[in-house]
Amino acid sequence: MRERYLRSIRLLAECYQAFERLAHGNLRRRTGLTPAQFDIVATLGNTAGMTFKELGEKTLITKGTLTGVVDRLEERKLVTRVTQREDRRCTIVRLTESGEREFERIFAPHVAYCKQPFLEYGEQDFEALERQLTKLRNHLQQEDRLSCNGNETDQIG
Repeated sequence: MRERYLRSIRLLAECYQAFERLAHGNLRRRTGLTPAQFDIVATLGNTAGMTFKELGEKTLITKGTLTGVVDRLEERKLVTRVTQREDRRCTIVRLTESGEREFERIFAPHVAYCKQPFLEYGEQDFEALERQLTKLRNHLQQEDRLSCNGNETDQIG
């Protein structure tokens, strides 16, 4: 028997993958940055910098991956690491002058490019989409919390 929700999940995944291809292709062609590198540059833009922990939370890039991405951006002289005097364990990652110029050059055009598929959406369309996605996210997070606490409602097998 085919479950009804599978069609919706497939459509959601197809939308995500199509948007990701669109956005990532534009990044590669126009900036030479990987999606993770762009995410960090975009997140650090117009800030005084962030700790690795803050960057990880805002970008959703895992700690292990984050270090390597920052290393490569540092090699390109787009970011620098600054150790705090008060707490030498705390390192701030911030854009260099070159990184700030790159942010200014790439951010707004990339956002404008990625906006194209949504031009026909009105405020009501966005509100309806966000309502449904929020509802789905909340249900998934609730199920995740339940399964992590050993309260799984349905066992497979």
